Amino acid sequence: MKFRFALAAMATAAVGIAIAQTPAPSPAPAAPSAAAAVEIPPAPKPVGTAWLLMDYTTGQVLAGENYDERVEPASITKVLTSYVVAAEIKNGKIKETDDVMLSERAWREGGARTDGSYSGFAVNQTAKLLDMEKGMAVQSGNDAAIALAEHTAGSQEAFASLMNNYAARIGMKGSHFVNAHGLSAPDHYSTAHDLALLGRAMIRDYPEAYAYNKIKEFKVGDIVQPNRNLLLWRDPSVDGIKTGHHSGAGYCLMSSAQRGDQRLIAVVMGSTSEKQRADDSLALLNWGFRFYETHRLYDAGKAIANQRVWKGQAKQVQLGVAEPLLISVPRGRYGDLKPSMDVPKTLVAPIAKDQAIGTVKVTLDGKVVAQAPLVAVAEVEEAGFFKRLWDAFWMWWESE
Repeated sequence: MKFRFALAAMATAAVGIAIAQTPAPSPAPAAPSAAAAVEIPPAPKPVGTAWLLMDYTTGQVLAGENYDERVEPASITKVLTSYVVAAEIKNGKIKETDDVMLSERAWREGGARTDGSYSGFAVNQTAKLLDMEKGMAVQSGNDAAIALAEHTAGSQEAFASLMNNYAARIGMKGSHFVNAHGLSAPDHYSTAHDLALLGRAMIRDYPEAYAYNKIKEFKVGDIVQPNRNLLLWRDPSVDGIKTGHHSGAGYCLMSSAQRGDQRLIAVVMGSTSEKQRADDSLALLNWGFRFYETHRLYDAGKAIANQRVWKGQAKQVQLGVAEPLLISVPRGRYGDLKPSMDVPKTLVAPIAKDQAIGTVKVTLDGKVVAQAPLVAVAEVEEAGFFKRLWDAFWMWWESE
């Protein structure tokens, strides 16, 4: 009986049942080239305690060692100080035109009479916030960092609490900060991986403040000091980010370069000299640009596949990704990427726009190299009573 009833209905109801198809990357992969068979040589290993090379666009770690181990971040800490100041400016709490006082504490702990780097602002006098920030970014001024912290949060201790809150938002899971300048202190630590995430966030969220890091020299009063990042003079594609040094941390450098549409971030911690950290960082960047390329696989909000929907006003729901899906792959291997989808066998309306439906995965040589949630590109409203009843029958029939 069930079989005869189904045959009678098939002409009007069973046509066009859709199955989600594996989405192809967009644009379609080029045919594999001869370069695909060439194995990438190991990354040039820096002298130091920890290091990492990250693709800025995707956040993928392309190479590294000990990058999740705790290290002293030294003056790379000031990148987070810049991030917090930029965020508080955006939130309307402070302004670039604010007069910032260089307190006695800032002068005593970070001024010219200390062993660390300083900007040279006069004690108990004010300077514009923007100048203070450039003095911190370019000259790595500890005095400017403390003054900015006190102006932003009232005290350096309160500012450190802000730093940790923002670090958590960025995703810096292995870090804790107790000051704004990076001089050695108990419970002041980070990781090479976290610092790369910080650099990525700074470039992405506050590009104007990030640009201060490529200024080659800055003058405060009669004092002119150069930027300590030697790569700014060696390679025009390098536009940041920050150096660091003290006896506990060694020589550190977080650098970034952009060539064409591709940007990379290198972090070298615990090196032996200014020259060594610069040499090793540039070698890492050159290696990454030579052997890796970044591709946009799917655009946000665009349909990449369709899936059958029961009890809906539409028979199908369009599936896509909420955020662009990008990937870094060895040069010449884009054509070897294999996408696939994992979606529920049965979808029932109503389905809301942006509702999570499943997952799209991309593999290379059998290993998942990128994945993202699949979402509904458009809503599918619930059908009327008779359509829902009819679909309920077919769902029962197919389940047998």
